[in-house]
Amino acid sequence: MTEAPESAGPRAPHAPGTPCWVSLMTRAADAAEEFYGAVFGWEFRAGPPGRPVRASVGGREVAVIHQLPADAGLSAAWTPYLASDDVDLTAERVRLSGGTVAVGPLDAGESGRVAIAADPSGAVFGFCTAWAHPAPKGARGPGLPAWTELRTVSAVRVTTFYARVFGYEAEPPSAPDHITLRSGGRPVVALRGMGHGLPRALGAHWLPHFEVADTDATVRQVLDLGGRLLEPAHDGPYGRVATVADPQGARFGVARRVGTVPRPRG
Repeated sequence: MTEAPESAGPRAPHAPGTPCWVSLMTRAADAAEEFYGAVFGWEFRAGPPGRPVRASVGGREVAVIHQLPADAGLSAAWTPYLASDDVDLTAERVRLSGGTVAVGPLDAGESGRVAIAADPSGAVFGFCTAWAHPAPKGARGPGLPAWTELRTVSAVRVTTFYARVFGYEAEPPSAPDHITLRSGGRPVVALRGMGHGLPRALGAHWLPHFEVADTDATVRQVLDLGGRLLEPAHDGPYGRVATVADPQGARFGVARRVGTVPRPRG
């Protein structure tokens, strides 16, 4: 038996490398609010003009939504943020370990000090020092982030990078090229090597999963609202899971979580 990676919902204190919030870049922020409000029951609080919209459920902030500039030429996408005790030091470790720091480090108000980087395979992630409205440790429930998974060509190849940057400890592979990373003694993120099965146009990417009460019903709702089904609902190592995309193309997972589950077999 093994634990599912710990919820990516905000909590305090954060062990380094623990997913602590997620950010959506989208071309239509108003449409994204309508979609995610219907799917997850999120409520939204707009900041000053030009600042991101904050999403919450049950009084717990879980995500921010950024409006992409019309001429940005970027695709809609979710980006996870991992906890750091020292963002500047983490940024230096990213560079020394073969990654790239694209934004920051910089101060971002109540979100703390933040930076955005890419690992050697090109997967984009952020890291930060604080979150303004932490949820209790291990908080679970519909609409909250459940866990975060990296999909890449080879999980083995990038494990060393993330271990150097965040001090993770890697569990023995639970299936061929499927690796869980621990921080503070707890599983916090999963790495999934997909080889030639990784979509070439998409490349390596982090995929947040959000908890739902009924995976199959949520998939039907996503489709009714104009989203797409990318991986049908199936029973996986952490519950019943499906991968979908919102109407703008941002990919994410939905999952009916279980507490402890059998380790997947290779």
